[in-house]
Amino acid sequence: MKKMAVLLSGCGVFDGSEIHEAVLTLLALAKAGVSYQCFAPDIAQMHVINHAAGAVAEGETRNVLVESARIARGEIKATTELDISEFDGLVIPGGFGAAKNLCDFAVNGAEMQIPPLVTEFIGQFIKANKVVGFICISPIMIPLLYGAGAQGTIGTDADTAAAFKAMGGDHQAVTVDEIVVDAARKVVSTPAYMLAGNIVEVHNGIEKLVAKVVELA
Repeated sequence: MKKMAVLLSGCGVFDGSEIHEAVLTLLALAKAGVSYQCFAPDIAQMHVINHAAGAVAEGETRNVLVESARIARGEIKATTELDISEFDGLVIPGGFGAAKNLCDFAVNGAEMQIPPLVTEFIGQFIKANKVVGFICISPIMIPLLYGAGAQGTIGTDADTAAAFKAMGGDHQAVTVDEIVVDAARKVVSTPAYMLAGNIVEVHNGIEKLVAKVVELA
């Protein structure tokens, strides 16, 4: 049985992993007959958002690993616990946590950086030539991780696509239910809620991405 790692970035669209995307990823993997293990970096969130009010919860702090455990039903490991030999690939759901906690794109745009804990984790899959799937905003990390010419998509958002290109990436504009495959680098991406108007559209794109990730594994 193939086994995939899933990298989470908290719990909640505005400050962590997009919950629908994360759950649909786990469901698609399970339906494909693939086992999985969730991981998250053991770091503080950039900030905490009150999702009911849509505002920053001043004075609150939360841990990315602890919050991600909510989605994983407690079955989660810190990124430092990865044994790359156990896994055939990796999938990274989106949500603002991917742009705030896994990197700082939300603050610094094309001048973004990726924390060492995250770079080291994803880098193990890259060095081992294992497939990685990026969902929603998480593909913004592709150019920094894979270098000039790496292909990916965040859908059709002009500003985000421009940042992707400014970092050296080869951005492909696609519709919500499409995927982009960089076969040479074994990278797959799909827009999900960067474009989706509803959860069905998100499901369709993620199911295609997971199917391709499993195939390339």
